[in-house]
Amino acid sequence: MQFFYICGIVKYISVVRNAERKLFMAKYLIIVESPAKAKTIKKYLGRDYTVVASFGHLRDLPKSQLGIDLENNFMPKYITIRGKGDLMASLKKEAKAADHVYLATDPDREGEAIAWHLASVLGLDPASPCRITFNEITKTALKAAVREPRAIDLSLVDAQQARRVVDRILGYQLSPLLWRKIKKGLSAGRVQSVVTRLVVEREQEIEGFIPDEYWTLSAVLKDPKHKAEFKARFHGKGSKKLTISNQQTAEEIYSILEKSDFTVAAAKYDEKQKSPAPPFTTSTLQQEASRRLGFTSRKTMAAAQILYEGVDVQEYGTVGLITYMRTDSLRVSVEAMEAARLFIAEKYGEKFNPPSPRYYKSRAGAQDAHEAIRPTNVAITPDLAKQSLPNDQYKLYKLIWERFMASQMANAVYETLQTDISAADYIFKASFSKQKFKGFEMLYGDDADDSISGALPSLTKGQILTLKKLEKQQNFTEPPSRYTEGALVRAMEEKGIGRPSTYAPTISTILTRGYVVREKKLFYPTELGYVTTELMKDYFGNIINVEFTADMEAQLDHVEEGTEDWVSLVRAFYVPFSDTLQKADAAIGKMEVRDEESDVICEKCGRTMVYKMGRFGKFLACPGFPECRNAKPITKDIGVPCPKCGNKILERVSKKGRLFYVCENSDNCDVMLWDKPTGQLCNKCESPLVEKRRGKSHFVACSNKDCK
Repeated sequence: MQFFYICGIVKYISVVRNAERKLFMAKYLIIVESPAKAKTIKKYLGRDYTVVASFGHLRDLPKSQLGIDLENNFMPKYITIRGKGDLMASLKKEAKAADHVYLATDPDREGEAIAWHLASVLGLDPASPCRITFNEITKTALKAAVREPRAIDLSLVDAQQARRVVDRILGYQLSPLLWRKIKKGLSAGRVQSVVTRLVVEREQEIEGFIPDEYWTLSAVLKDPKHKAEFKARFHGKGSKKLTISNQQTAEEIYSILEKSDFTVAAAKYDEKQKSPAPPFTTSTLQQEASRRLGFTSRKTMAAAQILYEGVDVQEYGTVGLITYMRTDSLRVSVEAMEAARLFIAEKYGEKFNPPSPRYYKSRAGAQDAHEAIRPTNVAITPDLAKQSLPNDQYKLYKLIWERFMASQMANAVYETLQTDISAADYIFKASFSKQKFKGFEMLYGDDADDSISGALPSLTKGQILTLKKLEKQQNFTEPPSRYTEGALVRAMEEKGIGRPSTYAPTISTILTRGYVVREKKLFYPTELGYVTTELMKDYFGNIINVEFTADMEAQLDHVEEGTEDWVSLVRAFYVPFSDTLQKADAAIGKMEVRDEESDVICEKCGRTMVYKMGRFGKFLACPGFPECRNAKPITKDIGVPCPKCGNKILERVSKKGRLFYVCENSDNCDVMLWDKPTGQLCNKCESPLVEKRRGKSHFVACSNKDCK
């Protein structure tokens, strides 16, 4: 009896040990979207982990048909994306060999949908703990994610599916109408059509703007006891602000002021503190990269994606440099704030730290799932990363690193002087500021305000000043500015049009489709944009508008939160849309879009060539197509002779939309420059001199990078 008892214990111990050995030797498969992300993650996990990439979606709606069952609760008909059959088979094989499969796609709606499709393809239960997410690709974040896998969030999947279905129905049923009525190849979209409308309506505001005249008066004054002069601006009469609306009034006030004494009526010395801007969200990153670096939204997001997924950095190996870049939250983890405070104290001194960590409040309606965009490791400074990064990625990383670090630093402090100066019954005002403590501006300065910087003058109430010069100038109010890319992104965010992930692709789409063009960083609507927008406003005004688009985004958020059913959302959209579509199709006649004529004559048939919009921007084409297929790039004579052969230098546009300069005698002359040439040669190396721009400064430099 005792023998059998001992055998039972031995067998039990053997079973337990085998289970422990199997658990210890368990093989884990992690699936991400991109090879770069896979490479970075693999670095942080042990040999038991295999990390592979799905290269984005494996399944999608078919391109050749609507792919939505309108009679059966709008069920999507997903198919395997062409060319991904072998990849799908490989992933199935990897999954079958693994003990645990983790789906580590991006932490947003699109990433959740990719994970759901992967689970379906691989036969995983979406309710099982197969999903892991992380806001940054670091060892700490990955280890934490692997320890706490979760089920796929079907509410997130439903939100993505609802957006996809609504946009597919709208695009696939409205676009053919545009083909029939306006021009083949056009497309319409819930977001892109509204953004086009913004650009068109801004242009209409500019065209309809009637300027108002106004005059400004300025006095150049001097304290008799000091040499420094300063300028004060006319404010009004007594305590009331006064706008000078015509020349007669300006002349009358001017003649009085010429004979008047200028006396200090009030001088208020104070100290002003300036707080840093918060860390970046997707929107503010795109705006600032546009303003400071001249990047398009697409270029910004492409560089940010690489910085997030991981790059090889000297001393660190492959590392994800920034947190997830699609976010509208200003939240920052406590660990990141503490790391920033330690770095600031060590690098700049404790006085550059604020009394307590800085917390920023996200705007109303922002999703708080992810942190603000910040460096994953503040110790990897831009200088340290510079040698490992291409120029664009370096510039963007520097911007993100400096903005985040500055957001956690102490205020800048200024000594200020606000002064009122009286002359007769009129008041002039002048403001002065002098920096007392740099604070965060040590790292991330901003544009100066209207105050006069430098040493503060010593002014006291009742002091009489010397009038050196009195200036009057006629001015006219100006129309609203055209959108830059940064301003358009800001408008999309403020009006609730789209989400952080859609800003860049939406702008790219309306440019590619030829609804708008970008000239010298400003957006102009094309004739096609005008015609399409007017049609949309006339017949689909209840759908293609800011309010509907913003409300749809809010409803998608409700689906994501699990408080609204996605099928009900789609049905509420589809029923009135379908009715409107039928009525519009019957009512709209054929509309003509005229191509803009150029002054170039087609050398093959003699017709006047027209401007066309292609994949890479505008080009010249013969209107006699298809009889005459002549087409050519747009060239512009910049009025500068070639510094090598004396022929004309022409301005052209590359396939990526970038300006470049080439000699018209390109068969025999090799002058080709990315910067505008001056027509002169460098006196040291005889390479062409070019105009350079850095921020707001312009200068002339040698085009030869090796020449100093």
